[in-house]
Amino acid sequence: MNINIINGPNLNLLGKREPEKYGKISFDDFLESLRKRYPSVNFEYFHSNVEGEIINEIHRIGFNSDGIILNAGGYTHTSVAIADAVAAIKAPVIEVHITNILAREEFRRTSLLARSCKGTISGFGLDSYRLAVEAFILGKENQ
Repeated sequence: MNINIINGPNLNLLGKREPEKYGKISFDDFLESLRKRYPSVNFEYFHSNVEGEIINEIHRIGFNSDGIILNAGGYTHTSVAIADAVAAIKAPVIEVHITNILAREEFRRTSLLARSCKGTISGFGLDSYRLAVEAFILGKENQ
């Protein structure tokens, strides 16, 4: 199984940025733990702070991946273009967020991506990504 993880703006600062909200672990360290936990899954990881680069990556992998885990960061609430890219591909996408976006500022409570995603997982810290992996694995087993 091939799962792609795409992280958007500021997620390269995990472990440093607001650790009380986002935790003290870098995403690279967390990704290593995912790889150890799921040795049969091939994880590819992409990060960018640039909207167009995220769109290009969605286009690049969107017809070959078994699943995409997307944390678009702040673009979740503002990017019609990323939402359109998700809608245009065949690979299923699970939107993830480290924090519970519904418990945050009003503007964060709307996701432009959600309507084109298989599902959304938010509020479980970095474990939101693991839960998305589990959803893809269970979905594949139930096919």
